[in-house]
Amino acid sequence: MDDLIKLTATEAVEKLKAGEISPLELIDAAEARILATDDAVNSLPIRCFDRARERAGEITKEKAAEHGARYLHGLPIAIKDLTAVKDVRFTMGSPIYADNIADYSDIMVERLEERGAIVIGKANTPEFGAGAQTFNEVLGTTTNPWDTTKTPGGSSGGSGAALAAGQVWLAQGSDLGGSLRIPASFTGVVGLRPSPGRVPHGPSGLPFGVGSVEGPMGRTVADVALMLDVMVGEHIVDPISLPTPDYLYSDVIKQPHKFGKVAYSPDLGQCPIDAEVAEICAKAAQSFQRHANAMEEDCFDTSGGDDIFQILRAAQFAATHGPKLETHRDMLKPDVIWNIESGLKLTAENIGWAQREQGALYHRVAKFFGTYDLLLTPTVMVPPFDHEIRSIREVNGVKFDNYIAWLAQTYLLPNTSCPAISVPCGFTKSGLPVGLQIMAPAHREDLVLKAASLFEQDHQFAGMVPVDPR
Repeated sequence: MDDLIKLTATEAVEKLKAGEISPLELIDAAEARILATDDAVNSLPIRCFDRARERAGEITKEKAAEHGARYLHGLPIAIKDLTAVKDVRFTMGSPIYADNIADYSDIMVERLEERGAIVIGKANTPEFGAGAQTFNEVLGTTTNPWDTTKTPGGSSGGSGAALAAGQVWLAQGSDLGGSLRIPASFTGVVGLRPSPGRVPHGPSGLPFGVGSVEGPMGRTVADVALMLDVMVGEHIVDPISLPTPDYLYSDVIKQPHKFGKVAYSPDLGQCPIDAEVAEICAKAAQSFQRHANAMEEDCFDTSGGDDIFQILRAAQFAATHGPKLETHRDMLKPDVIWNIESGLKLTAENIGWAQREQGALYHRVAKFFGTYDLLLTPTVMVPPFDHEIRSIREVNGVKFDNYIAWLAQTYLLPNTSCPAISVPCGFTKSGLPVGLQIMAPAHREDLVLKAASLFEQDHQFAGMVPVDPR
């Protein structure tokens, strides 16, 4: 069982395809690992092994040759509990939906299952994904396998912790302001925020929104590329979904590549960064110079980015959850109430300003990427912190007036709709993971994956997971 758990997703799929192992064997290994570790981390509190074994029986009857490259051949995965999986508990971390069972699957889940993935459980998340510390009143707190007194981050914290603890080989997450990248950084795995539309999802009440995206998490860059290959492609339910690329990301990362000019920003021009994180990421960026013709310390002008994100995020919360204030206010956590009320107080003038500024920011970014191929920067301001702390309120003497301000290193980038990835780049003196964030022009997931893969090949961080919770 331990040997199976230690396989990368890429290795496991190759063995499944060759018939060397079976989906049922992997489900058994995952179940044993979850039972052995989840009391310590609480990453997969919702499990559906009977459903998984039924699907495994169907896949076992199929022939590997019947499927193309975009197929997982019965690999067990986890789905974040903000996403519906038919006939499985679907709480969104909220007491309002504590006993809810989904009567449908999100189209993203349908696609994953049609392409050979087997869902074995739902990963824990904060209520409605609000915040980057994974706890809720329904399913409890998720901890970090590297140190169970620490948080794995969020809001895809359950997904990151499950991967780091060796409970699954791949996990899905979502990202509005950093929810794929922050837990990847905190748990020593890889998380990719794709461009809006790259991974179709829905049905959504806000189908034209470009703030929140779905994406893959894995223990290695190759595993993330493999999952992205399976997730992509247009779908009629998602009006902004993009066509399937005419190449495989799994192939792209194997090809040699030399980047032109690459930029490194220690703070995106405005963020306070913990000294140890800054030192680790600067050293990591320096090591990447061998893959570029030149590297300079530079960044596009992020002016106004904080207000743009806060306004558009608040508007999204009001649009999505506003009615809950009237019907279930007493069941919402204070942070969610604050988010909704902030959105309801916005005027058309506020929202119009944010949209205009977002447009101006995007054009500055497009000009920036006319000079540079990539932007490298720390993923998170701070290393993993005590899981009993709801949010970080101060870094380097800079005080924050709300619970999401400490996420600026990640939330300043989604304003641009550009893809960004977090890849492990080092450890603090106390042994906690730190991530390097890599951003590329819009729709160029191939570039961030290639860069992350090159960086990963130069270091040994990918081999550090899974870990036994400690």
